[in-house]
Amino acid sequence: MDNNNLIKAKGGIRLDICCGANKQGPTWTGIDIQPLPGVDIVHDVNVHPWPLPDDCVLMAVASHVIEHIPACIIDGGKTRFPFIEFMDEVWRVMKPDGEFAMVYPHGNSQGFLQDPTHVHAINENVWYYFDPLSMNGALYGFYRPLPWKLKHISFDPSTNVEVVLIKRRMDKSYGR
Repeated sequence: MDNNNLIKAKGGIRLDICCGANKQGPTWTGIDIQPLPGVDIVHDVNVHPWPLPDDCVLMAVASHVIEHIPACIIDGGKTRFPFIEFMDEVWRVMKPDGEFAMVYPHGNSQGFLQDPTHVHAINENVWYYFDPLSMNGALYGFYRPLPWKLKHISFDPSTNVEVVLIKRRMDKSYGR
């Protein structure tokens, strides 16, 4: 069954972002740059748009992925923010009120520092930049990414951060 038929049949999919050969399970759709066993969609998640329609994902997970996405780059003389672009793309494919769960090494941890492919040191506070209603929108106002709600966060600066975000519906009051 192709992706569009799968989405229609189930009312949406569960997406394992950069699943590698360890997809969450057979009911999940895996996207990865490598054509490994279990990968359903071979695609570089840094290239947008992803080959998925808007509002098709019920739940998404990203395990040890986001620390590999650069925060900022200069591309042809123009400054880009690939991390915000990635988060906006996840938002695009998520259904409203869908949940996005992530785990990643804390930016101050040995696990982050030891891997030469880790390019973005992320701590527990970064998510306030994505939630227009947290801290009265004080940090959200800097970049104005697509709006998320911070549902859950747990962390240990010496190991990992676990985060669950919920896709907020657009609202004019967010100033986008």
